[in-house]
Amino acid sequence: MSRKTNKPEQITGMLREAEIRLSHGRTVEESCRGFGVSGQSYYRWRREHGGVEVSQTHRLKELENENARLSKAVSGLTLDKLILNEALTGLNT
Repeated sequence: MSRKTNKPEQITGMLREAEIRLSHGRTVEESCRGFGVSGQSYYRWRREHGGVEVSQTHRLKELENENARLSKAVSGLTLDKLILNEALTGLNT
């Protein structure tokens, strides 16, 4: 079975709709079946995205991407520094 990736905006919308369905007396499984996701996905999404507005979800995703980009840059610079230090110590001996 292929894995479907939902956008953060879609997840937030599904969580809101599920909360409405739950308030009308439906179970989590019934609510999730309407979206085509499992109850486990619902609980994971609620833990990660619960209580967050769509704009905040979008901003969080942007920050995560920027953090990953900066981490790669720092690791590259650290490697460059180590290589230069080794080259420098090789010249001094």
